[in-house]
Amino acid sequence: MNRLPTLFISHGAPTFALAPGGAGEQLGRLGRQLPEPRAVLVVSPHWTTQGIEVMTGLRPPTVHDFGGFPQALYQLRYPVDGHPQLAGIAAQLLAAAGYKVILNEQQGLDHGAWVPLLHLFPKGQIPVFQVSMPADLTVQGALDLGAALAPLREQGVLIIGSGSMTHNLAEFSTDAGEDAAYVQEFTLWIRAALLAGDLPRLIDYRTLAPHAQRAHPSEEHLLPLMVALGAAATPTAVQVLDGGITHGMLAMESYVFGDLPTGTI
Repeated sequence: MNRLPTLFISHGAPTFALAPGGAGEQLGRLGRQLPEPRAVLVVSPHWTTQGIEVMTGLRPPTVHDFGGFPQALYQLRYPVDGHPQLAGIAAQLLAAAGYKVILNEQQGLDHGAWVPLLHLFPKGQIPVFQVSMPADLTVQGALDLGAALAPLREQGVLIIGSGSMTHNLAEFSTDAGEDAAYVQEFTLWIRAALLAGDLPRLIDYRTLAPHAQRAHPSEEHLLPLMVALGAAATPTAVQVLDGGITHGMLAMESYVFGDLPTGTI
């Protein structure tokens, strides 16, 4: 099997499951064009632990780890198999890289995993497992975590960092008016740095990027981008999925790191 690309997906609010819009359509097209993986590995800020845990269950349940949203969201399920064998290999790779790893057979798929996968692989035909995000993760640490997981690509695993290009929930509103200008400015800066392959700028984005502190009062939703980037070959092709902005402040920009068949997106 050819080496798969890695993905960063902005999963937005949980309502992305019900109202996919253009970003959901892009993920659907991408899922139809990707070489079918043996399994999907997701790193999401909605499963954050002390240290690192790896999901090893045979049939991970759908976790509704949010509140205050339409009742229809809580009825959704993403019934999918896990992949204990590949999860075990992931744990071995992490241990070899010096991480202390705990195997977790009970953990289910958080909404950072199943919401975008509803659009990427709506049939639920690809096994899924997750690696947790350490609570003390840094930008460099996220790149290193991705690099430790990178050999899984040779075994047919699609590595996805699921987060958000911007994530200031203090400004979240279901009836937002105009899109906040800073959201677009921050997103375009990150896009330019990625397209230029400028890793030092990305590592120091918190100082250099416009409105970085406002776009991310805390970093956990951007760090999956760095995991996906760290798992990619360097240098790598970068393809942009411009999903627009929802709720006035959530940029839905996503990225593919690595080559895809011509005309995929």
